[in-house]
Amino acid sequence: MSPPVAPAGWSRWLVPPAALSVHLSIGQAYAWSVFKPPLESSLGLSGTQSALPFQLAIVMLGLSAAFGGTLVERNGPRWAMTVALVCFSSGFLISALGAATEQYWLIVLGYGFVGGIGLGIGYISPVSTLIKWFPDRPGMATGIAIMGFGGGALIASPWSTQMLQSFGTDSSGIALAFLVHGLSYAVFMALGVLLVRVPRGENREGTAGAPSAFQGPQVSANTAVRTPQFWCLWVVLCMNVTAGIGILEKAAPMIQDFFKNTSTPVSVSASAGFVALLSAANMAGRIGWSSTSDLLGRKNIYRVYLGFGAVMYALIALFGDSSKPLFVLCAMVILSFYGGGFATVPAYLKDLFGTYQVGAIHGRLLTAWSTAGVLGPLIVNWIADHQKAAGKSGASLYELSFIIMIGLLVVGFVANELVRPVNARHHIPAPREETVDVERQQPESA
Repeated sequence: MSPPVAPAGWSRWLVPPAALSVHLSIGQAYAWSVFKPPLESSLGLSGTQSALPFQLAIVMLGLSAAFGGTLVERNGPRWAMTVALVCFSSGFLISALGAATEQYWLIVLGYGFVGGIGLGIGYISPVSTLIKWFPDRPGMATGIAIMGFGGGALIASPWSTQMLQSFGTDSSGIALAFLVHGLSYAVFMALGVLLVRVPRGENREGTAGAPSAFQGPQVSANTAVRTPQFWCLWVVLCMNVTAGIGILEKAAPMIQDFFKNTSTPVSVSASAGFVALLSAANMAGRIGWSSTSDLLGRKNIYRVYLGFGAVMYALIALFGDSSKPLFVLCAMVILSFYGGGFATVPAYLKDLFGTYQVGAIHGRLLTAWSTAGVLGPLIVNWIADHQKAAGKSGASLYELSFIIMIGLLVVGFVANELVRPVNARHHIPAPREETVDVERQQPESA
């Protein structure tokens, strides 16, 4: 399914809304913690078990992005957005069937496997297109789109909470909520499918005198994955994501546990509000920090994400249970760094490897997200479950997890310091203007 090429005079500012329609939808994944308590109570699951659909979804996100990145480059964003729509919506419908029949494996299959494929293809579908429309401000451009993924839970969290209150928190109520999600997101994502356009020619601005998207070094995807720069960035992304997703996946029950033994415990509705706040921070970080990276540079902004992120975790571990505002503020800062890291990495890749096959390179880098999607929730849930079995409660359930997260952020900081410009022997000539149609390029062989 080839996307239509933008006609003369087409405004590049119509492309970000198309990307947002997809990313705001698939960003629902960040509101999964709202479904955890109802699933645990209705199906008798542990915290670790209720995290499985989310973990598998993130694993499939990375794998489908890695294996589908070249297809996205070849077939274009409209094809990719259509695949994302079908898979993501179908995942909810399969999950609805699983909840209605109390077959948890269907929820894992639907939301985790099928929906996860939709997450991965949908996530990378607009990225390379946006970079080529906005070669002068790649951090801002990708931040606008990826902001939607972070902000999806800002809509989904209160919406899901309200549906569960209306439909009930038993298996039939959960099934109905899944069904409404699947149908609604299909309609919303279709708007992006219809609106998206690819730029014509090498001039991606659509205005006279615009900078070329193909300035600077260009490296193919097959070559990029054999460079140390790619793997340093892989470690950077993995560590940053692990630290953020550990909080995000368990956000609602975590804040309730932290203040359970205090005089002012956190209610279910307040915990849903906390999830929405984290989503807002995640969303703001994606556009704010990524735009800042256009001024400060990618390496410097990752120093902020990883270095100050470790400080925020230390503050929560030491003083978080004594102050709700401190806990919420530190968690929001961590999630802003988490979101900023996602939004900045495509521009970091563009700086290092150029725009030739940046979508395919980005897809392969997202295997770091797959790894982090398992590590983060596993560390937090497994340790919390074992601490609870040992008779502990409150903030003590998470102290060891937070210490581990600090160590991982330090590892990521070191990896970022090791990033250097790609050796010129890996560069290829930029495609000629008359042959440029980046959405249809064939991948270069190794």
